[in-house]
Amino acid sequence: MAKVVERKAGARQVLSSSSQRVTAQRALLLELLRQSGGHLDAEELYMRARKKNSRISLSTVYRNLQLFKKLGLIEEHHFDEEHHHYEVKSGAEHQHLLCISCGKVVEFACPLSREFRNNIGKQYDFDINDVEVRMTGLCSSCRTSDK
Repeated sequence: MAKVVERKAGARQVLSSSSQRVTAQRALLLELLRQSGGHLDAEELYMRARKKNSRISLSTVYRNLQLFKKLGLIEEHHFDEEHHHYEVKSGAEHQHLLCISCGKVVEFACPLSREFRNNIGKQYDFDINDVEVRMTGLCSSCRTSDK
């Protein structure tokens, strides 16, 4: 119980430090994103939020995702054409593997991306803010089921 209170306080602190009104719905959505440990689309976030607050609407979820993105609290990823995925920004740079069959997303660290950023930035006199590497293929489960 103490950890839940601590996490909610953390979400509220992040929101209030950004000069935004702290609402129970915003704190809940941000906390659900933090707890997910992965990539949620708006629909999945909405379904999880409804379990904890039946009064939350899908439009509230979309509005707050845009706000969180604008505040730099979350990242939006476009893994496919159908919808976007969201994750809380972390200090550690990471990249993504995407299964083209089931949509599974796997994060991995790529030390070379920092080297690419430094070398290419210097070579082209370009200040690179972010590097995104997405590799697509088949996960082990989909490879096994295809055989």
